[in-house]
Amino acid sequence: MAHAAASAEGQQHPVKLYLVVWGWLFVLSAFSYSVDYFHLQGYLRWFLILLLMALKAGLIVAFFMHMAWERLALIYAILIPPVAVLVFVGIMVFESDYTLFMRETFFRLGQG
Repeated sequence: MAHAAASAEGQQHPVKLYLVVWGWLFVLSAFSYSVDYFHLQGYLRWFLILLLMALKAGLIVAFFMHMAWERLALIYAILIPPVAVLVFVGIMVFESDYTLFMRETFFRLGQG
Protein backbone atom coordinates (compact mmCIF):
# COMPACT_ATOMS: atom_id res chain seq x y z
CA MET A 1 0.00 0.00 0.00
CA ALA A 2 2.77 2.43 0.94
CA HIS A 3 4.72 1.57 -2.21
CA ALA A 4 1.72 2.33 -4.44
CA ALA A 5 1.15 5.66 -2.68
CA ALA A 6 4.82 6.63 -3.00
CA SER A 7 4.92 5.83 -6.72
CA ALA A 8 1.68 7.73 -7.33
CA GLU A 9 2.99 10.91 -5.69
CA GLY A 10 6.58 10.64 -6.88
CA GLN A 11 9.81 9.68 -5.23
CA GLN A 12 11.06 11.85 -2.36
CA HIS A 13 14.76 12.09 -1.59
CA PRO A 14 16.17 13.27 1.72
CA VAL A 15 17.43 16.85 1.87
CA LYS A 16 20.70 15.56 3.37
CA LEU A 17 21.52 13.86 0.05
CA TYR A 18 21.24 17.13 -1.83
CA LEU A 19 23.27 18.98 0.79
CA VAL A 20 26.05 16.39 0.54
CA VAL A 21 26.08 16.67 -3.26
CA TRP A 22 26.11 20.47 -2.96
CA GLY A 23 29.06 20.17 -0.59
CA TRP A 24 30.97 17.99 -3.06
CA LEU A 25 30.24 20.48 -5.83
CA PHE A 26 31.63 23.23 -3.61
CA VAL A 27 34.79 21.21 -2.89
CA LEU A 28 35.30 20.36 -6.58
CA SER A 29 34.82 24.03 -7.50
CA ALA A 30 37.41 25.00 -4.90
CA PHE A 31 39.86 22.52 -6.48
CA SER A 32 39.05 23.96 -9.89
CA TYR A 33 39.82 27.49 -8.71
CA SER A 34 42.99 26.29 -6.99
CA VAL A 35 44.31 25.11 -10.36
CA ASP A 36 44.43 28.77 -11.42
CA TYR A 37 45.54 30.00 -8.01
CA PHE A 38 48.64 27.78 -8.04
CA HIS A 39 49.39 28.77 -11.67
CA LEU A 40 49.49 25.23 -13.05
CA GLN A 41 50.36 25.20 -16.74
CA GLY A 42 50.33 22.88 -19.72
CA TYR A 43 48.67 19.51 -19.96
CA LEU A 44 48.36 19.13 -16.18
CA ARG A 45 46.22 22.27 -16.02
CA TRP A 46 43.90 21.19 -18.81
CA PHE A 47 43.65 17.63 -17.50
CA LEU A 48 42.67 18.84 -14.03
CA ILE A 49 40.20 21.41 -15.35
CA LEU A 50 38.49 18.87 -17.62
CA LEU A 51 38.46 16.17 -14.93
CA LEU A 52 36.93 18.47 -12.33
CA MET A 53 34.42 19.77 -14.87
CA ALA A 54 33.36 16.23 -15.78
CA LEU A 55 33.01 15.26 -12.11
CA LYS A 56 30.84 18.29 -11.38
CA ALA A 57 28.70 17.67 -14.47
CA GLY A 58 28.29 14.04 -13.48
CA LEU A 59 27.11 14.96 -9.99
CA ILE A 60 24.66 17.51 -11.36
CA VAL A 61 23.23 15.10 -13.93
CA ALA A 62 23.06 12.17 -11.50
CA PHE A 63 21.42 13.90 -8.56
CA PHE A 64 19.85 17.21 -9.55
CA MET A 65 18.52 15.88 -12.85
CA HIS A 66 17.58 12.59 -11.12
CA MET A 67 19.44 10.37 -13.59
CA ALA A 68 20.71 8.15 -10.75
CA TRP A 69 17.16 6.87 -10.32
CA GLU A 70 16.16 6.54 -13.98
CA ARG A 71 15.84 3.39 -16.04
CA LEU A 72 18.99 1.96 -17.54
CA ALA A 73 17.69 2.48 -21.10
CA LEU A 74 17.29 6.22 -20.50
CA ILE A 75 20.74 6.45 -18.94
CA TYR A 76 22.24 4.70 -21.97
CA ALA A 77 20.31 6.98 -24.33
CA ILE A 78 21.87 10.04 -22.67
CA LEU A 79 25.39 8.75 -21.99
CA ILE A 80 26.25 6.74 -25.11
CA PRO A 81 26.10 9.60 -27.69
CA PRO A 82 28.63 11.85 -25.86
CA VAL A 83 30.93 8.86 -25.30
CA ALA A 84 30.70 8.01 -28.99
CA VAL A 85 31.54 11.62 -29.90
CA LEU A 86 34.60 11.49 -27.64
CA VAL A 87 35.73 8.24 -29.28
CA PHE A 88 35.35 9.78 -32.73
CA VAL A 89 37.25 12.89 -31.65
CA GLY A 90 40.05 10.64 -30.41
CA ILE A 91 40.13 8.83 -33.74
CA MET A 92 40.29 12.18 -35.54
CA VAL A 93 43.22 13.29 -33.38
CA PHE A 94 45.24 10.25 -34.43
CA GLU A 95 44.14 10.71 -38.05
CA SER A 96 45.18 14.37 -37.99
CA ASP A 97 48.74 13.43 -36.99
CA TYR A 98 48.93 11.07 -39.96
CA THR A 99 47.41 13.65 -42.31
CA LEU A 100 49.86 16.34 -41.15
CA PHE A 101 52.78 13.95 -41.62
CA MET A 102 51.66 13.05 -45.13
CA ARG A 103 51.15 16.70 -46.12
CA GLU A 104 54.55 17.70 -44.82
CA THR A 105 56.19 14.78 -46.60
CA PHE A 106 54.58 15.27 -50.03
CA PHE A 107 54.48 19.09 -50.05
CA ARG A 108 58.15 19.20 -49.14
CA LEU A 109 58.94 16.82 -52.01
CA GLY A 110 57.07 19.04 -54.47
CA GLN A 111 58.96 22.19 -53.44
CA GLY A 112 62.52 20.95 -53.58
